[in-house]
Amino acid sequence: MSNAKFIGREVELEKLNDLMTKKISTLMVVKGRRRIGKTSLIEKFAAGKPFLQFIGLAPVDGVTAQDQRDEFSRLLADQTDLPELKTDDWSKLFALLGKHVRHGRHIILLDEITWMAQDDPTFLSKLKNAWELYYKKNPKLILILCSSISAWVEKNILSSTGYFGRIAKKMTLKELPLNYCNQLLDAVGFKRSAYEKFIFLSLTGGVPWYIELIDPKNSACDNINSLCFDEDGILVDEHKYIFHDLFGKRSDIYEKITRYIADGAAEFSQIAKGISYASSGTLTNYLNELIESGYIKQIASWSFKTGKPIKTACYRLSDNYLRFYYKYIQPKLNLIKNGQYKDIEIVKLPGFNSILGFQFENLVINNAYLLHKKLKITAEEIVASSPYYQTATKQRQGCQIDYLIQTKLNTLFVCEIKFSKSPLNTHVIHEVKEKIHRLAMPKNFVCVPILIHVNGVNEELLDADYFYRIIDFSEFLIP
Repeated sequence: MSNAKFIGREVELEKLNDLMTKKISTLMVVKGRRRIGKTSLIEKFAAGKPFLQFIGLAPVDGVTAQDQRDEFSRLLADQTDLPELKTDDWSKLFALLGKHVRHGRHIILLDEITWMAQDDPTFLSKLKNAWELYYKKNPKLILILCSSISAWVEKNILSSTGYFGRIAKKMTLKELPLNYCNQLLDAVGFKRSAYEKFIFLSLTGGVPWYIELIDPKNSACDNINSLCFDEDGILVDEHKYIFHDLFGKRSDIYEKITRYIADGAAEFSQIAKGISYASSGTLTNYLNELIESGYIKQIASWSFKTGKPIKTACYRLSDNYLRFYYKYIQPKLNLIKNGQYKDIEIVKLPGFNSILGFQFENLVINNAYLLHKKLKITAEEIVASSPYYQTATKQRQGCQIDYLIQTKLNTLFVCEIKFSKSPLNTHVIHEVKEKIHRLAMPKNFVCVPILIHVNGVNEELLDADYFYRIIDFSEFLIP
């Protein structure tokens, strides 16, 4: 995200600027999914301040540990008056940098540190030693370690005994909230209807770099067509970079997991069976890495009586781009590469409206705090809130609630999420009534139906006065 279009992140910037008032050095970690704007945030914070930036080389075939050291040395020489040092030892490079930043204000960014440390098991230990010997002794120094592979950071830095007590601050960058997504669309010149904006955001989610790809002269559908169905479309190949760049040789297993749950949330055992992988701790680690990296979420239905999660948890794909890729780009990839989908009208593709519904639902869930605020439900009141899956047994039917909020006062807010080009009618009432009928809840509980939409409801639905609240989600595009 270029500084000219830097939108939002006020809270994160405030936290970073607070570091400037500290009288001791700071070692911090910034993590988050690819394209989320980590580097842009730090560059915005460091603008006008003494700033040294080092970026690891992407782990493509042929890139070695020595290449990483040589690139670090080149960047150090390029940003200072220091000579370019040829060495096979990270300690010497860190020491050279340390002598340069002994005094005065310095902000240092080690970007994509995972790549930088690749193939050199001594990297983190030598960096820790350099922190103790050089960087820590300058009270005006801020060292930021940044990576898209959040699980690696968690395991090797945040949970490492070597770095215990040394990390003073950590920050996980998430997708932009809806109002900032809208501001970013406005900033790049896309000033269409809320419905069109949601069509495009259903593809991108709140990932800033994806939003900046939009051509403001074209419609949302035309933009999706050129980005995803043209052989040269930027997002045609984005998928392979997500997994290869982040997970390297293990990328296949992460792709299998995310592709499987693109069809719907699944339990651990279902995933293991679906991808033909042993139900083991290794698979659990893979799932946790995808959660840490921001691509999937673990959701657990809970007991209404106790408020505690039921042991059987589900995993759902929370990344809008990946879901769209698996549903629409990957199955047609060969045809797209051959140029046969260049002029396709995507709205006429089978099931396109259905996938928009799923994508919009995901967008709402990722911004669920807005619903809580709209319904005036405080965090202290909430027992649990999540998409809710009730499995079928001999005593009850299966049931799926788009989003369910349980409060301490035994109220269940049953949220139905609909994305439609035309105003909704009373059919949605029958759908929600059936879901509530199937929901197994204690006698002293009450269900409150909520409808969330984008493009309006008709008079008949309004006159039915069935829903406690009918929420137009497009209002959240405005601050």
